Amino acid sequence: MSAGARRCRRKFLRFFPQGFRDEDYLETEREYKWQTHLRWREALNVTEFSALLQAECHHEIAARAVRIEQRSLYSMLFSFEKMAFRDAVKSNGGARRFAEGLFEYLHGDAAVRCRFDAWVDAVAGLPRKQTRVLTWPLVTVFGFIAQPKQHMFMKPQTMRAAAHAYGFDLDYRSRPNWRTYSKLLEFAAQVRADQRELAPRDMIDVQSFLWVQGSAEYDE
Repeated sequence: MSAGARRCRRKFLRFFPQGFRDEDYLETEREYKWQTHLRWREALNVTEFSALLQAECHHEIAARAVRIEQRSLYSMLFSFEKMAFRDAVKSNGGARRFAEGLFEYLHGDAAVRCRFDAWVDAVAGLPRKQTRVLTWPLVTVFGFIAQPKQHMFMKPQTMRAAAHAYGFDLDYRSRPNWRTYSKLLEFAAQVRADQRELAPRDMIDVQSFLWVQGSAEYDE
């Protein structure tokens, strides 16, 4: 384990001495994200999602996705991103593009790189009124909520700070792209391997661990 990884573990344990099973950790970092995932599983699981698509209920899919994220105790999106997203899916074309693109990203048969690239293109093609829609949080939040065993969430400033503290090269680019996202997944895998004694369960634990490293909320 690198010196950076050891420093990050020590910092995490100063805030949460029992690690990922610490009661304060569960209350402040994990539980609300897990509950958001459970709401997704109830409202937009693959069977329900597929049925809504077949019925061409694109606006309903978008509305459910918005509600699930907004009901989170601490929203993962900035207010300008929420507004941009709501504007982008108001039209029939925007709602269809979002719904079909997200389903293929989450449940398609192609390799993850191809699915991610197609999803970025889908988000980039959403109608834009004032604020840009193509941001890292918007591109990564729904995968993270829906499939926390596979996907990571990217808040750029915080994740870049965490990567710097850990000593990991994130190869960051401001426009969402596969190269950076693949490095983020590699980073998450490295953290899971380094911190295996703490027994992280999924990407929620990994993302929370890194949030502690990079967020001003946990400045010492």
